[in-house]
Amino acid sequence: MRNICFYLLLLLLPTFVAAADGKDQTFTRQSGAVVTSAASTSQDHQAIRQTLQHYLQGTSYNQQDQISQAFHPQADLLLAKADQPFWKVPLSDYLSWFPAAKAGQFNGRIGEILSIEVDGDIATAKAEILLPQKQQRFVDVFLLKRINQQWQIISKAATQQQSVQSGQRILFILSSAHFHGSSQLPAGASFSEIVNAYAEFKQAGFTVDFISPAGGAVPLAYIDTSDPAQKAHLYNQDFMQALKHTRTAVELNAADYRAVHYIGGSSAMYGVAEDPHIAKLVMDIYQQHQGIISAVCHGTAGIVHLKTADGQYLVKGKRVSGYPDAFEKQDAAYYQQFPFKIQQTIESRGGLFRHGKAGAAYVEVDGRLITGTNFQSSAGVAKAIIALLQKDQSATPPVH
Repeated sequence: MRNICFYLLLLLLPTFVAAADGKDQTFTRQSGAVVTSAASTSQDHQAIRQTLQHYLQGTSYNQQDQISQAFHPQADLLLAKADQPFWKVPLSDYLSWFPAAKAGQFNGRIGEILSIEVDGDIATAKAEILLPQKQQRFVDVFLLKRINQQWQIISKAATQQQSVQSGQRILFILSSAHFHGSSQLPAGASFSEIVNAYAEFKQAGFTVDFISPAGGAVPLAYIDTSDPAQKAHLYNQDFMQALKHTRTAVELNAADYRAVHYIGGSSAMYGVAEDPHIAKLVMDIYQQHQGIISAVCHGTAGIVHLKTADGQYLVKGKRVSGYPDAFEKQDAAYYQQFPFKIQQTIESRGGLFRHGKAGAAYVEVDGRLITGTNFQSSAGVAKAIIALLQKDQSATPPVH
């Protein structure tokens, strides 16, 4: 029996409904749940994100005006310096570090928002700044306040760390579906598949982003807190924030990503494969930027409709793995809701479906298409992606 951590999910992703099917339990976020879900809070979250993007973009491209938009004129900047507990820097001095003569030139800083928390007219946020050439990572912590209907940074503190992160990005694709089809049977993304692949990519120095068709918090399933890796990530605030605030495909730039990874779980059968924005982004990454497409378990459902520029199905003539039709409970209520059968659809479109034994890891690599049979294959799929990317000696971090 899997050990599901009820109280922590209630803390991090409030208002869940638990439903059991066999030995697995799935957590589904209720429609209208209050997880910073009020319209005003959502608007504040977006406004704060825009303020932080002014800071991140401005400091990456030496844009003093853009940096100034992010900060209140009297903001405190408490920065890291080796011989001092903290180093208080006036905003005017900070701006001078990004010379106007180099405005618009990328200076090597790669920024990423890690978390945002809103409470009335104040908010806290955290971001990381990578300098891959120097193997440095800065963590910035912000205090923001809404002043005259505008969110501004009123304080920033920073700490410096050594880092192997390269700034290269991997995109995880998850479903927004909370239920199987038109039923009330709960569905969710496989937490173990997310964690196992994520851990491999982070250890190898990659940044991981998350998208879903609807954006926002995604339903999660199969959470096992007896697994140390899953437990560690469940308690990791930055990781859970990313799953709470997934982006949408239209917000992203294909040039920023080296690979995409479709996550499985029962929800993967719904809403992903037919999303035109996700399909366009994925195929742009694959065809225009020579990226990798990968999927694991039911995540393979996400690639069945993808077509190349010549109108052919992506899977045609390729070896593809995923959760085989024979492994499904054919008479179960959930299976009757599936919009299509993964193996049957792939084979009907010219794909060569391959899979391993039930419960055993199995990975297929066919050029820049990498797929796995089940959640046990997640780490192996990630390792195969990393190995292929590392062969490309010309790979450079994306410019934001």
